Amino acid sequence: MPRSLLQAVLLVDGYNIIGAWPCLKKTRDSVGLEAARGELVEAMTGYSAFQGYTTQIVFDAQYQNTSSNKEIITELLSVYYTDFGQTADTYIEKSCASFRQQIAQSLISRVIVATSDRAQQLMIQGYGAEWLSAQQLCGEVEATVCRMRQKYHTRKQSKSRFLANAIDAKARQRLSELRMGLQ
Repeated sequence: MPRSLLQAVLLVDGYNIIGAWPCLKKTRDSVGLEAARGELVEAMTGYSAFQGYTTQIVFDAQYQNTSSNKEIITELLSVYYTDFGQTADTYIEKSCASFRQQIAQSLISRVIVATSDRAQQLMIQGYGAEWLSAQQLCGEVEATVCRMRQKYHTRKQSKSRFLANAIDAKARQRLSELRMGLQ
């Protein structure tokens, strides 16, 4: 997949996505929020790597008496927990404002925000960011998983089902001689 020289940035409203994806909602309700966050991070790891997006998943710490925290998951993926009293929405809006300047300076190519929050959608588009609904992101992640499997599967398949076709011609000739009893 060709990648732009300039990075695209993807900001993901974590709890909004967890509440919108049926599989994550089921995990949240049956196993817990921590497990749902882990599944979202796992899904976004492969997606970000395949797309080449610098991705940040943002979780509210609005009702928790904690300071902000950032976890680096991979070179392209990080998880950010907001400060006490700060919502993911306000963090994302501030980020879009700062990225707007980076786009103008050609430091990044584009900013994409994944959320199904309608008010958030309008706000981030005002900053020039692109919007991706939770359902669209889910579809793109699933399609990317399929493309990654297909790419891996075609790379893994040999030209035929016979081992002899996987070795070089000289070795194949030597095996043939041994089979025929020629030394």
